[in-house]
Amino acid sequence: MTGPRAELARLIAERREDYAGLSRLIGRNAAYIQQFIKRGVPRRLAEEDRRKLARYFGVDESLLGGPVRPPAPSEELIAIPRFDIRASAGPGAFADGETPTAHLGFDPRFLKQLCSASPSDLSIIRVRGDSMFPTLADGDDIMVDRSSAGTRISDGIYVLRQDETLMVKRIAVHPTSRRLTISSDNSSYPAWRDCEPDSIEVIGRVVWAGRKIS
Repeated sequence: MTGPRAELARLIAERREDYAGLSRLIGRNAAYIQQFIKRGVPRRLAEEDRRKLARYFGVDESLLGGPVRPPAPSEELIAIPRFDIRASAGPGAFADGETPTAHLGFDPRFLKQLCSASPSDLSIIRVRGDSMFPTLADGDDIMVDRSSAGTRISDGIYVLRQDETLMVKRIAVHPTSRRLTISSDNSSYPAWRDCEPDSIEVIGRVVWAGRKIS
């Protein structure tokens, strides 16, 4: 015996209940619960019967054959600031003290899956242009982990600053020389090869992207 029948039988045994009493509790004939468990008749509990039994035993209805409910969402979302700054869009400050234009709320568990950064190190800006297409498209929102700016760079997509211009590029690190290849995912744009790590200013690593579907 498995499934809802086994669970109900276990609950009855643990609580030292009796079949007839539970049958009367839900408004059924005295043999109803015993027939359900021992003979499989009916094949499944009626919704109202299931609800009454789950409430009586203090368990989730899914244990007695009800639908599995998704876990309750976190009550508190973490607000990540969104700045009116566009990468690959000309001059962009992206400095401390700037005022965000909006905040987007994220479940803290989801943020932990993205990266280990503190929420205070995360910011959202917008992509302009097609240099990173198809990975990133014009108008995409990207979340930038600014805590990675001062750490050792690894392969990934980063926001960089060069000559007061912000840009989004893919970085590949040579395994022995540690020199960098900075490229675009759009092959129409040239790559910068054999770059010294100190020759670029890393703002942060891109850890998430959001896109409007039209």
